[in-house]
Amino acid sequence: MSSEPSFDQLRSSLLNLSEPMGKRTRAVFYLRTRGGRDDLNVLLQALVNKADSELMRHELAYVIGQFQDSHACATLEAIVADELDECMVRHEAAEALGAIGDKRSLDILEKYSNDPAPEIAETCQLALGLIKYKNSSVQEEALLDRNPYRSVDPAPAMEKTKSTTELKQILLDPSRSLFERYRAMFSLRNRNTEEAALALGEAFNDNSALFRHEIAYVMGQMINPVTVPALKKVLIDDKEHKMVRHEAAEALGAIGTPECEEILQKYVKDDQQVVRESCEVALDIIDYWK
Repeated sequence: MSSEPSFDQLRSSLLNLSEPMGKRTRAVFYLRTRGGRDDLNVLLQALVNKADSELMRHELAYVIGQFQDSHACATLEAIVADELDECMVRHEAAEALGAIGDKRSLDILEKYSNDPAPEIAETCQLALGLIKYKNSSVQEEALLDRNPYRSVDPAPAMEKTKSTTELKQILLDPSRSLFERYRAMFSLRNRNTEEAALALGEAFNDNSALFRHEIAYVMGQMINPVTVPALKKVLIDDKEHKMVRHEAAEALGAIGTPECEEILQKYVKDDQQVVRESCEVALDIIDYWK
């Protein structure tokens, strides 16, 4: 059995833009698993390189947030504030600040919670809600639906006492705050029953592209084949927001059935670069686990 790649190999693979997207993505997640400050610094170095693809920089920002290290805040804040940067990258940088949860980021998140791009504004609003939740005196973690995925999410789950029907009602109610609806989403994900998965699929009709993209993301975590029809419908819709289609593609890669592989092969030549690259990464994941 081959040994895991060294730090120098991972650093070289990630920072070399000519390497295949799948190999570079695996390097990102190896560095996350290692989890040291040196690993984080390489990810930050890669994140600020605007010559890299929007997809890769968005993945980097997500993983950096998962470190929950305030050392990353200055770099992430600068990206959120750069109105010329790619929307998906700025969104993920804002989400990462929420995951880190440092109160130093409240000012920048407040400023951009009214950004002209709804994806940025909504992400900043969610991150503000999460930081305030994390810093509140009452955190009832033991009472919430347990997260089996080890991810730092944009919102905590809801109480175990809520029924799946109640959670679905909250999820689909546009009069509620996005933070509440995200909480219902993560509870449904954590339960991962067929009923919960199908309830999540109904949220693809929502007006918020950010909300729809997070629905696709959690379906990728669930790896529940019952979600494949909904994810396929999203991926093949060329009028859908690219960040939603991208997450649908990666979710199909995580589920990895022959049906998923077939649809991904078709859209690996999509007109949208971020969709093409997401299909490439998804197919690489399927191939890796084969």
